[in-house]
This record gives sequence, structure tokens and C-alpha cells, in this order.
Amino acid sequence: MKTKIILILTLLLLASLPVESQCAMCRAVIESDESGQTARGINNGIMYLMIFPYLLIAGVGYAIYRSRKNSKKD
Repeated sequence: MKTKIILILTLLLLASLPVESQCAMCRAVIESDESGQTARGINNGIMYLMIFPYLLIAGVGYAIYRSRKNSKKD
């Protein structure tokens, strides 16, 4: 069962598509820039800021999992 879950998660991670993340106001400002470097920078910054809440939730989840696993051993 664990190998099946790991396989599914691996496939989901490998099958991810690149996404563009911009609010409406940012998009309006960036569309006036013709080089596209500003848009790329803002998209990268948004994605960078988006990952930290998921990392924090994963860390807390792992800590809870580890503490429950250790309490079952005792």
C-alpha cells in the first residue's frame, strides 16, 4: 500500500505543469513591459512566496506523525 501511494505522489510531482501566477493588477502593469523580464521575475517571486506555507504545514504534519509514532512505541 505504501509503495502505491509513493508511486502516485511521484507521478503527480513529475507530471506538474509550469504555471503563471499573477493578480489582475500585476498583470495590467506587466503587460506594458515588452521585454517580459519583469513578468518572469514577478512570477518567480510569487511562486517562491507560495511554497513556504506548504513547507510549514508539511513540517508540522511530520512532527505530529513522528510524535505519535514515538508515543505508540512507548
